[in-house]
Amino acid sequence: MPMSLSEAITDIFAHDGILAQKLPGYESRPSQLQMAEAIGATLEPEEDDRLGRPGMLAVEAGTGTGKTLAYLVPAILSGQKVVVSTNTLNLQDQILTKEIPFIKKHLAPRLNVLCIKGRQNYLCIYRWHQFLASPQRNLFADDRDTQRVSDWLEETETGDRSELSWLADNAPLWQAITASTSQCLGTNCPDASPCFITRLRKKAGQAQLLVVNHHLFFSDLALRRFGHAEVLPRYESVIFDEAHHLEGVATRYFGTSFSHYQVVDLVKDLETAAQADLVGRAKEGVIQTARALAKQVDLFAELFPKERGRFSLLQFIDRFPNWEEERQHLADQIKSLSLQLAKAAMTGESWLGMQRRAEEMLNAFTTITEARDISSVYWYERREKTVTLSASPIDIAEELQDFLYEQTRNVIFTSATLTTDNTFAYFFSRLGLPGDTRTMTLATPFDYAKRTLLFVPGKGFPEPTSREFPAATQQLMQELIMAANGRTLVLFTSISAMRGAHEILLRQLPFPVLVQGEAPKARLLEQFQKETHSVLLAVASFWEGVDVVGESLSCVIIDKLPFEVPSDPVIMARMERIKNDGGNPFFDFQIPRAILTLRQGVGRLMRSSSDRGVLAICDVRLFTKQYGKLFLKSLPPSPICRELAPVRDFFSEET
Repeated sequence: MPMSLSEAITDIFAHDGILAQKLPGYESRPSQLQMAEAIGATLEPEEDDRLGRPGMLAVEAGTGTGKTLAYLVPAILSGQKVVVSTNTLNLQDQILTKEIPFIKKHLAPRLNVLCIKGRQNYLCIYRWHQFLASPQRNLFADDRDTQRVSDWLEETETGDRSELSWLADNAPLWQAITASTSQCLGTNCPDASPCFITRLRKKAGQAQLLVVNHHLFFSDLALRRFGHAEVLPRYESVIFDEAHHLEGVATRYFGTSFSHYQVVDLVKDLETAAQADLVGRAKEGVIQTARALAKQVDLFAELFPKERGRFSLLQFIDRFPNWEEERQHLADQIKSLSLQLAKAAMTGESWLGMQRRAEEMLNAFTTITEARDISSVYWYERREKTVTLSASPIDIAEELQDFLYEQTRNVIFTSATLTTDNTFAYFFSRLGLPGDTRTMTLATPFDYAKRTLLFVPGKGFPEPTSREFPAATQQLMQELIMAANGRTLVLFTSISAMRGAHEILLRQLPFPVLVQGEAPKARLLEQFQKETHSVLLAVASFWEGVDVVGESLSCVIIDKLPFEVPSDPVIMARMERIKNDGGNPFFDFQIPRAILTLRQGVGRLMRSSSDRGVLAICDVRLFTKQYGKLFLKSLPPSPICRELAPVRDFFSEET
């Protein structure tokens, strides 16, 4: 009689099970088995347990739980078609290069796994042929690089740019030949048969396990809402790892956007295609109308202030007297191009894709600049050379309910940080999860009580709003870093604070001081790990995904509690919605978000059971404000000290 799923899971994760026997250095962890069993029970419930509803589970699994195997094993043993979605490429790579080869060797030799990335990671054969025919191709790449891509195309089976290790991240060559959604001609493409995306779709249909990232998943889900097919086939269950990022990613894809760059990109493609495919008046008409649109969109972008960042579009419109006139000029110009492309489409089907791009662009522009849907927030983002207009949903819960939860057999969420103040309430409210969704909280197996110390400055230290705070914090950082003998990651809540500290610490410290921005993230982390007594200053992306095991990272300093400045239009709209619904935006929204970010930052210290070190948060509000207790309750159980002497003693005890 074959084993049930729960029996098979127990057999694999037991202290004398397959993992203990076959995986070098494996330690049986009760929390890992608990998580695997809970996921197995969600994927394959008892008959009376489901009552026709989707299986939902949220698991907070502390660092060191071994959550990746805890969800991969039951997912694969279930026999269902499962999507595993992560936020970072690092985790995707880990799954594909570490866990999957082991599982295939020892547990499921016939397992069919496929990693699917966003379209922009794959070469478009049609655009490649256009590029080769373009007289302007030398503007994007020299002949040597073009030949290298040509040679690669003779041997690649995937068309995945990651195979081109020599190609720079922002290479103009790749931008000219990539397979982005907006540029795809679909079934009208003359190269539809050998297309890498088409081949990928076929492979995806045959795979049991699909590994994707959140951006691809929600891009696909957003297209499904309108009945369009994308890369992902139908799946039964989805497992979200790094699930604390879901609201931000889903917001982007459930909204609408129109960018200056999109127009410039279309015009560039049209000029290339017209030179190659059209003659006479048809060619002239497309090129002239496209260039007129390029000029018009440049003029439109110039209407917006030069200050970079994200701002309210409606406030801008209210202050701009000629808005309707300017908006109509650009809309008319896009419409004019669409009509020209309809004529060109009579000469060849490949032009239908170009016409579709122009129509979708006009539709997005009209939706954002004319509509006034109270469920959306309208904003613009100014970057150095481009302006983007967007309409984003204030609340994504309804879309998730309609297009994900009700359409999927099982949905499982996991992360090291899902709870705030020891509850899932904030996470549930933001993603619209039913109140009866099952939850599980698994503490980290790392011994924070004996192997770490939490330092917070004592009474009299200035609060972050004080003028004295920057200088006092820089002095304190210097003393903490000296006590740790370098070996410190310093996380800042703003670029200006990081730069100010860098200037001082570079002069005062006898250690190498690395700073975010002076080299790619991977190279900085490699140098930080290699030079044991170095110091790394960073913001934003370094608060998570940094996995430096061992002595090189023995101290994490955080400048202050990571409250967001509520100037972002989407954040402001969400806070306003909570207020209008009778809630308290500070306690219901800002504090939970800050707690989750702080927990991610703090999580950089302990990456293995043998690590030890000091966490330092230079913000006395943890003790001077009532809400400080909420942050402290959400942190690991490290002993707390308010003076530097115990920190020095802690480091002097090292053997």
